Amino acid sequence: MVDHARAARMAKRIQEIVASAIEREIKDRRLEMVTITDTRVTGDLHDATVYYTVRGKDIDSEPDFDKAAEALNRAKGQLRKIVGDQLSVRFTPTLAFEVDTVPEASAHMEDLLERARARDAELAKLKANAKPAGDANPYKDSDREEA
Repeated sequence: MVDHARAARMAKRIQEIVASAIEREIKDRRLEMVTITDTRVTGDLHDATVYYTVRGKDIDSEPDFDKAAEALNRAKGQLRKIVGDQLSVRFTPTLAFEVDTVPEASAHMEDLLERARARDAELAKLKANAKPAGDANPYKDSDREEA
């Protein structure tokens, strides 16, 4: 039987443990700019997927996702040991790491929304100066036809 509440609690705890372990215990310079954003645990509590994102060293530099993925996969066993020691459950879940694409997707959506707002403002400006085509009353008047 699947206990979703227990899986959610365990996922939150794994996220905290992995984040603090990367910050304090794992000595790898490639992990300095890694941020753990989310964790999901399967219903049987045997597999955990840890989502992460990587920041650049400074504003202009691009994040190096390949080096971060390599470092996380290299530290996977050590992180699982740390998680197992701190969780104290019968079976320590296996860890899988995936890049979190939500920040990039949300930035792309914000860009699209900004472009839509600019286009709406441009159309509103054009609409303010617009005049209808043809007569003011485009419908036929029966009075005019008889005369």
